[in-house]
Amino acid sequence: MKAVRIHEFGGPEVLKLEELPQPEAGPGELLIEVQAASANPVDYKIRKGDYPAVKADQLPIVLGRDIAGIVQKLGIGVSDFVEGDEVFTMLPQDRGAFAEWVAAPANVCALKPASLDMVQAASVPLAALTAWQGLFDHGGLKAGQRVLIHGATGGVGPFAVQFARAKGAEVFATASSDGIEFVKGLGAHRAIDYRAERFEDIVHDVDLVYDLIGGETEDRSWQVLKRGGALISTVHEPDAEKAAKAGVQASRYTAQPNGEQLREIARMIDAGEVKVTLDKVFPLASAAEAETHLENDHVRGKVVLTVGAQHR
Repeated sequence: MKAVRIHEFGGPEVLKLEELPQPEAGPGELLIEVQAASANPVDYKIRKGDYPAVKADQLPIVLGRDIAGIVQKLGIGVSDFVEGDEVFTMLPQDRGAFAEWVAAPANVCALKPASLDMVQAASVPLAALTAWQGLFDHGGLKAGQRVLIHGATGGVGPFAVQFARAKGAEVFATASSDGIEFVKGLGAHRAIDYRAERFEDIVHDVDLVYDLIGGETEDRSWQVLKRGGALISTVHEPDAEKAAKAGVQASRYTAQPNGEQLREIARMIDAGEVKVTLDKVFPLASAAEAETHLENDHVRGKVVLTVGAQHR
């Protein structure tokens, strides 16, 4: 099978399209013929050597974390799926998505949303699970509460806005001027142009700040939180001293694969409660170009790689 691997850390040129043995489905696993795979910021961070969980002595590795594809074989003990099922998943850290075939634990997989094609479905798992777990598992967001989402136009932000709105929260979201109408269209009650407005002049008594930006944005966010609230970051560990002074919970987290949550997300997508936004689509052989675009350009929505014989 064809797969994109790195043998060393570095720039986009270290991404190599190679021929590798096809994996087999172990006990409790599905063998999936990949139709599309999503590119995420974690991929170029790993490629550059900026992701602490991946060390040089673990190379070479196949990049990518989320896919959509067709189940071709069932491992021993799998009963929740049948051959031919169209599924999507966020893969565990120990296997990569930029490949024509993957073996994935059945318990992290879900039937893909029926209303999405394979490319759209591949854009969902990592970003949607990141948003879901940040808002609800770590942030404890509930109906009637106020949430401020920083960075609402990238890969994770649009899901966060829609999930929060669908669960009955009052949603404030920051974006650049050209993204304001987009964020409003996702359901934000108030979209804030971070270049022209100061969010701390607009929103107060927030139950949750969901931060996808960090830096100065995080520093200015403490003052808008109500005591007992939370600041949850995907970027870095928030300052514990500042959190204590503000009387809030603060933490950084990394999203984990979760088939049950993906099933609920698929239900919401098929019910029309959540829509998917694609930024740009590349073939697998252009993974380096896709990562360069994701890292350097103003991306709105998800970047996806097409995989499989029909896309060659």
